[in-house]
Amino acid sequence: MRFVWAVVAFVLATVLIGAGIAQRTIFMGPSEIQMELTVDDPEPYVLVDSEVLRANEGLQTLLVRGEGDLFVAYGRTADMTAWLSDTAYNHVSLDTAEDGTSTATTEHVDAAQPAEDGAETSGRNPAGSDLWLDSFSDQDSVVARLQLTEGNSVLIAKDGVEAAPTDMLVSWEQDTRTPLAGPLMVAGGIVLAAGLVLYVLAIRHQRRGRGPRRKGLGPLPETQPITTVAGADDVRTDADDASDVKDADATRRSDESGTAQRRAVRRRLAIGAPALVLTAALATGCSADSWPELQGPSATPSPTPTVVAPENQKPPAVTEGQAARIVQEITDTITKADEDLDIDLAATRYDGAALAARTTDYTLRAKIKDREAPTTVPREDITVLLPEATDAWPRSVLVLTVAEGDDTVPPVMLTMTQVDPWADYKVTDVAEMPASGEFPDVAPAWLGATKVPAESPFLMLPPAELGAAFSDLVDSGDKSEYAGSFDEVTQTLVASIQESRAAVVKNLAKKGASKTTKAAFNMEPTEIEPLSMATLDSGAIVAISVADLETITPTTSDAVIRFGDNAEAKALTGASESAKGVRTTYGLQLFFAVPAQGSSEQIRLLAVHQDLLSVKVIK
Repeated sequence: MRFVWAVVAFVLATVLIGAGIAQRTIFMGPSEIQMELTVDDPEPYVLVDSEVLRANEGLQTLLVRGEGDLFVAYGRTADMTAWLSDTAYNHVSLDTAEDGTSTATTEHVDAAQPAEDGAETSGRNPAGSDLWLDSFSDQDSVVARLQLTEGNSVLIAKDGVEAAPTDMLVSWEQDTRTPLAGPLMVAGGIVLAAGLVLYVLAIRHQRRGRGPRRKGLGPLPETQPITTVAGADDVRTDADDASDVKDADATRRSDESGTAQRRAVRRRLAIGAPALVLTAALATGCSADSWPELQGPSATPSPTPTVVAPENQKPPAVTEGQAARIVQEITDTITKADEDLDIDLAATRYDGAALAARTTDYTLRAKIKDREAPTTVPREDITVLLPEATDAWPRSVLVLTVAEGDDTVPPVMLTMTQVDPWADYKVTDVAEMPASGEFPDVAPAWLGATKVPAESPFLMLPPAELGAAFSDLVDSGDKSEYAGSFDEVTQTLVASIQESRAAVVKNLAKKGASKTTKAAFNMEPTEIEPLSMATLDSGAIVAISVADLETITPTTSDAVIRFGDNAEAKALTGASESAKGVRTTYGLQLFFAVPAQGSSEQIRLLAVHQDLLSVKVIK
């Protein structure tokens, strides 16, 4: 019976080991699937639908080959078609036949928004656009590993002038893991070892069962003793000789049988041991793909506030990765412009109140030695990202940035706007957030927020009226109708502005000019439209800019306003005195958290920055 079980074990081991090897050989599918993309009539741009890259399961790898600089980018399909709307391009889509097979087809698309007569629609280099979620570029060939989802596409080009490369190949990595191969071969080895043990036990049992057995001799006939000369001790009978012969023969046969059995066992072991060693070697040589993944229990996620996307919610203007790249490029550009005092370079990334402040600063730094460079540039890390949820233009984004690893540097809050698909994002408002500031609850970056209209009646104050309300609070103080509408941080800022105004008056009196000159102050909102983004409590974060005007005029015709040691006034006016007076304009960029209509909360100041904008001689 032991032989039967040994044979069963050998057969089962063969099946298990064979199945494990087969999984890694004949049953393992291809490591990747490939699809070529062809273009018959080259254009400067090729747009590849996400359906093409998602035609098969697995990680998508796009290989583009050509001559010279090659560029590949991916982004939202709607954004890319908007970027290509004024030029012709090739559109690669997926065509599925009736039998279920899919092939890539190319269609030539003309400009949806033709340019004016004689205008050039191509020639726009896609490299560096803020519209792309990510991009790749290289010489002669580009390999882009992607995981595109529905609603995204890929743009392929060179520089927008030359025809885009036509040698394109998409491949998909396939899952070639065989997690049962290793366990099957190990199980086969174990069964093989058990079979060998059973076989050896069977051999031993058979050898013991068939060993020589000595039988007792039958009764001998009676004989008479024979007396010889040698004596009784030397007498041997024929029966004694026969018995000795039989014993020697039996011993010889027993030894020969044991030797034969041991040789048979060694032969079986010589055959089975290499098989067992081979199985162990195969199992040991298996890669991690041949074994099941043994992972510990997954951590239980902690509960977080649930944010439900409204029906028909538009996509956010930027993703987190996209915003990080844009903010870094803005920081690098402005830092370079600050070093070189290059206002044209600054204008590629700053606009509105932020650009007006930089324009004055560069003029002053060019004429005044040792004047410190501005520090209002975006910090390294983004802690709050609030993009507008929209698929149209212009589109805006609110960002709060902090210095990496340095809590002493105040956070910088900024807004940036993209006016059309072909423009870069530009910063329009930028200010420092005080340490006591508390940012309101806002929607997550993946959801985005709604831009609040300037005349919205659903806030405590419409954004369009916020600048005038703050200006009245500064000019009128406690007599302002808005005195109780703003928080303590705002009141502190107002007090500091009022103290600064009082210091100017006091300085005139100190110089004995109080009888011949007078100072007037006025704050007013600028013409720049405020930018407002909705918060989760139905309020809004509103960015505004106001102008603080300081006018000093003589009270008699004999008096003259001399600038004295005011280097800024001299640098900006090109004069040292004025007979009719001088007007100085300071710009304030402010961020407020405005609660919803009917709320008992106050309007909170989030961030503020003040700059000298101009000094003009009154004529």
